Amino acid sequence: MSTLTAFRAATGRFLPRMVPHLHKTSSRCVIPISSVSCQHRLMTNGPNFIRVEKDDTHKGVSVIKMDNKPVNSLSTPVLMEMANALDKLESDSSCRGVILTSANPGIFSAGLDIFEMYQKSPDQTNHFWKCLQEVWLKLYGSSLVTIAAINGHSPAGGCLMAMSCDYRVMSSGKFTIGLNETLLGIVAPFWFSDTMLNTIGHRQTEKALQLGSLFKVDQALDIGLIDQVAEPDQIMEAAKTEMTKWLKIPDHARILTKQMLRGPTLEKLQTKRDEDVAFFTNFIQKEYIQKSLGMYLESLKKRQK
Repeated sequence: MSTLTAFRAATGRFLPRMVPHLHKTSSRCVIPISSVSCQHRLMTNGPNFIRVEKDDTHKGVSVIKMDNKPVNSLSTPVLMEMANALDKLESDSSCRGVILTSANPGIFSAGLDIFEMYQKSPDQTNHFWKCLQEVWLKLYGSSLVTIAAINGHSPAGGCLMAMSCDYRVMSSGKFTIGLNETLLGIVAPFWFSDTMLNTIGHRQTEKALQLGSLFKVDQALDIGLIDQVAEPDQIMEAAKTEMTKWLKIPDHARILTKQMLRGPTLEKLQTKRDEDVAFFTNFIQKEYIQKSLGMYLESLKKRQK
């Protein structure tokens, strides 16, 4: 039995140790979800928007590739597949690290799918938001080493996915990254802002969120939003090289350290999940917000023409 397997057997998955009121079912722990169960729906078959590949050159490393053309928007089906993939890798005793990237160079992820928020019923927006919460909880709280290979633009939800990883390497080029929700007339929820605050500090977060800033690659590196820059054709190799460094650390020590640092942020959302869903649905369905989203979608249509 490997060290990590023994550690998991003794402690359960990483996230439940951070959040004591989660329950354990057989050999794996499940995040309880009220109302519509994203966890249940994750087990159904659907389109392959998330591709998981074993890395042949690095033992114990898997690569998750987002493949929802054209811009890897985070729709409900994409989020369900992502959560399912993270669950499977977390329970795989041979897996120690994950590299998150895009199958479509030039765009890491354009963020949340606007169509999931525009002219939808409360039940639909509730379910969408619960699935997003679950992906973040699983990724930010993973016991695995997680490295984002950001091979293109990464605004809004794409930035959240990248910040949720342990390390970020981004392609050089005319790409941007940031939480730009205010530019769309909406507000980043507290767990988005907390994740950014933990990454780049209070003052930088305060300015970035209010201004809806999208940072160029060199700017993102300067403020610590990313950790490394690599040429586009070298980004995966750079991520794998960094992964090797992290995997040299004893898993139990690394995981417990991560738990101490990220536990309070994860528990904050876990204890307020229903409240956060209710706030999101109430906010997003306001007439002026729907109007703002409609105008944004119309502007996108004009650009495509």
